[in-house]
Amino acid sequence: MTICDLRERQDFVDIVADRVWRAFWKEQGHPLSLLRDLVQKSLGDDPIPTTFVAYAGDHFLGTVSLIACDEETRPQYTPWIAALWVEPDHRARGIGEALVETAFRSAWGESFPRAYLLSREKRQAFYEKRGWVVRERNIPKPGMNILIRDKARAQSPSPEPPRR
Repeated sequence: MTICDLRERQDFVDIVADRVWRAFWKEQGHPLSLLRDLVQKSLGDDPIPTTFVAYAGDHFLGTVSLIACDEETRPQYTPWIAALWVEPDHRARGIGEALVETAFRSAWGESFPRAYLLSREKRQAFYEKRGWVVRERNIPKPGMNILIRDKARAQSPSPEPPRR
């Protein structure tokens, strides 16, 4: 498995947009075109947003993004790790963990001492086992929590983030 910046594997843009749209946006009635536009922003020169992809050969395995803000009521928190998706047939193999760690370390590389993410309570343990702690509960709605991870508390060694 390889993880890289989507800028290096632009052939995955449509599949990233499709998976994230189906997982997080479709039920709210947002069009796929909106997600495609957001993913396209990850191809610009700015370090945020950045989308990472995991793949083996030409086979897409998963994605995660580093974005400026994932909760409009908390604009002071930045950056955010968002839209983690791993293909169902490849889950429970460490791909999600590697993607999140890559995005977190990328935030370090951009001189951010911490990162944030939103998690449903049922998925929160996944993040807590990896050094994330709850910052706020039931934001933006019951059952959703904001988690934080500080660089100073990060414990798990990992490869350097992908280069641009």
